[in-house]
Amino acid sequence: MSNSRGRFGIHGGQYITETLMNAVIELEKAYDFYKNDPDFNTELTRLFNEYAGRPSRLYYAERMTRDLHGAKIYLKREDLNHTGAHKINNVLGQALLAKKMGKTRLIAETGAGQHGVATATAAALMGMACVVFMGEEDMNRQALNVYKMRLLGAEVVSVKSGTGTLKDAVSQAMREWTSRISDTHYCLGSVMGPHPFPIIVRDFQSVISREIKSQILEREGKLPDFVIACVGGGSNAIGSFWHFINNASVKLIGCEAAGKGVDTFETAATISTGRLGIFHGMKSYFCQDEYGQIAPVYSISAGLDYPGIGPEHAYLHDTGRAEYVPVTDDEAVQAFEYLSRIEGIIPAIESAHAVSYAMKIAPELSSEKIIVITISGRGDKDCAAIAKYRGENISE
Repeated sequence: MSNSRGRFGIHGGQYITETLMNAVIELEKAYDFYKNDPDFNTELTRLFNEYAGRPSRLYYAERMTRDLHGAKIYLKREDLNHTGAHKINNVLGQALLAKKMGKTRLIAETGAGQHGVATATAAALMGMACVVFMGEEDMNRQALNVYKMRLLGAEVVSVKSGTGTLKDAVSQAMREWTSRISDTHYCLGSVMGPHPFPIIVRDFQSVISREIKSQILEREGKLPDFVIACVGGGSNAIGSFWHFINNASVKLIGCEAAGKGVDTFETAATISTGRLGIFHGMKSYFCQDEYGQIAPVYSISAGLDYPGIGPEHAYLHDTGRAEYVPVTDDEAVQAFEYLSRIEGIIPAIESAHAVSYAMKIAPELSSEKIIVITISGRGDKDCAAIAKYRGENISE
């Protein structure tokens, strides 16, 4: 699907300054070596199993299934990982790779804070310095995760430029990497950016679909009919889809953050509203204004309000292999509350976008059909924001 320069159809590539080329070439060489290195893979598997808590559970949501009177619903419980999200999968892989490359410092961008917490966690584990760039707006929304990162020893840098959200944090992290290539690895959190990042992150996250496949075959004796995941940049989704891409019977559905609606300017639904462009080192679809400038985006979910989508997702959309659907704030909040009450599982507001779409289609399907929803993270971090959305102030 991709060639040696990281192209997915017309998407991907390496649209970066000359100063960064040496860093990405060094990274690509190291990754090409270590991805096939038995010692590296043994160590990573040990970290996954003993530190992160993998394999994560595939949970049959019996009450939800019964309540919706349709397809059988399973939840892939990435929220049960150490640090509470799928982010730790990619970060442990990249941090281990960085250490093998002789780097002593990790930098990262973060939106909802989960990737920042995961990076700070891995840095603490491996004795590395850590700096996390986070938009000012997101720091206000996700104060608990900011505290966690600092507790873990990371420096959290407030990014005040632009909209003070995820895209601005990515831009700042890339600038920082340019100035400290010798000792620093940029631990990018999603399947985006210049090659080889989309492939590296996908490979580390593909553990999700590898586990789903073996777990569902063991439980049901067949593959699922639908795999549904939320999509911002798209790391948990590509991880959930990867081992099913060649199984044509499995429908792959990515749920984008529609914010206040795709017919408004307050949205982050890239596939629904964006067009082809180049940003953050890659060619893909981006939300843009009439002049081709990257547009401000909005979502109640700090982890999904990115104005683009990873190049492999853009390719899966182009070829029709995956479908991308918009889910509004209202729909996500309802799903957040629904899953909490029906299954006793409080999902991340990001994951609630996927839950919402499953709630929509499950009643239309027969009980023979199987839906797997990836619960990419847990919702502790979102409780104050959702309470505020409902008109209640629970912060002190």
